[in-house]
Amino acid sequence: MATVASAGGGMNAFLTKYGEKENLNQYWYSDHTIKVMVEECLANAKKACFLSTPSIYFSLPKKSEVRKESWLFDLDDQWANLPNYFKYDYNFPDQIPEELHGTFDYVVIDPPFITEEVWEKYAEATKMLLSKEGKILLTTIQENAPMLDRLLGVKPRRFAPSIPHLVYQYALYTNYESDQLAELNPEIPVWD
Repeated sequence: MATVASAGGGMNAFLTKYGEKENLNQYWYSDHTIKVMVEECLANAKKACFLSTPSIYFSLPKKSEVRKESWLFDLDDQWANLPNYFKYDYNFPDQIPEELHGTFDYVVIDPPFITEEVWEKYAEATKMLLSKEGKILLTTIQENAPMLDRLLGVKPRRFAPSIPHLVYQYALYTNYESDQLAELNPEIPVWD
């Protein structure tokens, strides 16, 4: 497995290059959370789809096979020049190109909003994109656990993501077991 390291041991390059955009409800994960989520991607994916999660996509090692094969789906068209970019408006999952249906073995999701209406559309897109037996990693509030279990068959994990500029605490969910995600995030004071 490729390892994830910040250049020079410092801050993640994505975090230093791209600022958050409140108008798009973009809030980035912490450096440590990104590292853990990228490690999950590298351990579980061959071709991943990143739905509204540019910080994770751009933190994959550039020369890794996972990065080369993966796609970024995002509304922010500052990345439109990428070969594996799709301008994704969650309101229109039916606009996802048919040639991408069922082609991803891993989907990472972090919607800009936490409501059921939004999650229903992200779930529709995920089911469209995910291959049979594909894995899902997503973040949202803990209160969404029953809905997300119903929509995508995911469960909250012990590891909670740190999103420093978000005013409420998110949980991390997967549809698979992970030793790494069974550990507490040392950045979050109390989570059990």
